[in-house]
Amino acid sequence: MLSQNFMLEKDPLSLERIRQILVRLEDTIIFDLIERAQFAHNPRIYIRGSFDELRDMEFDGSWLEWFLKEIETFHSRARRYTSPDEYPFTSNLPVPVLLPLAFPKILYPNTINANPSILSFYTRSIVPRITRRATLALAAIKRSNGIIGDEEYEDDGNYGSAATIDVEVLQAISKRVHYGKFVSESKFIANPAAFIPHILTPNRTALEALITKPEVERKLLQRLRKKAAIYAQEFSADGDAIVNSHLNGSAKIDVDGVVELYESYIIPLTKEVEVDYLLHRLDGLSQEEIDALTA
Repeated sequence: MLSQNFMLEKDPLSLERIRQILVRLEDTIIFDLIERAQFAHNPRIYIRGSFDELRDMEFDGSWLEWFLKEIETFHSRARRYTSPDEYPFTSNLPVPVLLPLAFPKILYPNTINANPSILSFYTRSIVPRITRRATLALAAIKRSNGIIGDEEYEDDGNYGSAATIDVEVLQAISKRVHYGKFVSESKFIANPAAFIPHILTPNRTALEALITKPEVERKLLQRLRKKAAIYAQEFSADGDAIVNSHLNGSAKIDVDGVVELYESYIIPLTKEVEVDYLLHRLDGLSQEEIDALTA
């Protein structure tokens, strides 16, 4: 697991080391979105109470929430969530079977968890967009078989396959967003005096200004667009990329949709996590301890 190796490094708060992990997560997220885009929207799997089979099991959540619960139960037993960069979407998980690893205390104690927001924007905004082509293709096939109206759209019945990939996408986005805590901690310990007055006020706007790097964000989105365009291409039998194949309607993924995911959701939510973390960075410290940080 990536997190275990990273957390045991000599300098896990190195911004360059964190950046390398975030860049690798870009690839993971793009490839997972490409996999999800091959299936139709299947909105039924995101609606709570839409499966009689789950209600019979006394589970009142959605199909995806049930998948998350079952998968995260196993991952919890395998101590995944003892790592400080892993956050489950499910509460009340079992304790690990294995003894926890001795991770260094990197982050200041906090309870910030952005997963409810991640689950909401992913299922409501991202899935409908990235599955649009598969959904329209499905509708065309259904119409050719005499199925018209409401029944021709959205549902291809691949509930298990779609939810399996959804879980992978959500876990990758969650890791990416919550790495904002490590960014904030790294910047805070490098210059506590710059942050402390705005934490004590508190002043969210000033804190966000301190952590925001517009040029870094611009380069991130530029890099992301280039990556998504490359990965969206079709390849010939001999392995050569078919030039501009992502522009002729056969792209594996909506490139603009990937960029929008980061620009409108992942980046803003990450900054919210960073600021929330900073606002709680002095919790429980005495005035003497706070003064020592600024000395």
